[in-house]
Amino acid sequence: MFWKLIFISSIFFANTLAQFYEDNRCRCVCPTPTLIINSTEKSDRTLYIAFVPPNKCNCGGVVLPKVTEEIRDNAQLFCPRCECKYETRKTTVIMVGVILVLWILLLLIGYYLFLMLLECLVSKTQQSYVHNYTQAERGSEETENLLIQGEDTDS
Repeated sequence: MFWKLIFISSIFFANTLAQFYEDNRCRCVCPTPTLIINSTEKSDRTLYIAFVPPNKCNCGGVVLPKVTEEIRDNAQLFCPRCECKYETRKTTVIMVGVILVLWILLLLIGYYLFLMLLECLVSKTQQSYVHNYTQAERGSEETENLLIQGEDTDS
């Protein structure tokens, strides 16, 4: 019963957290805007990410609202050099994977603590056994010494 409650609560927790992340995004990689303004500089790439519907995943919907007015005026030169891709990811699957990894780590930590406790109990038992054994050994040595001394006095 306890495990069912934990499993159901972890699924609810994962679904609740998955609502805070965007599962879809548009990712555009474009040349730096200074390349259009000044063509003598080297061509670096700039990444633009926006959360737009798939039909607006293009230079006009993602990049142009974020650049300067001068680049917007030269959009016919700038936009053909951009590569835009619409990406979808499954955050629920990712969250379930993270929760499983955390559960495995907790189980391993619990197992390790159990082994440490077990080792303490076994070592205490061995120490008392060794202590009792050494006392018995000393007692038998004293008995032998008394027997030897008794035989010496008889002769």
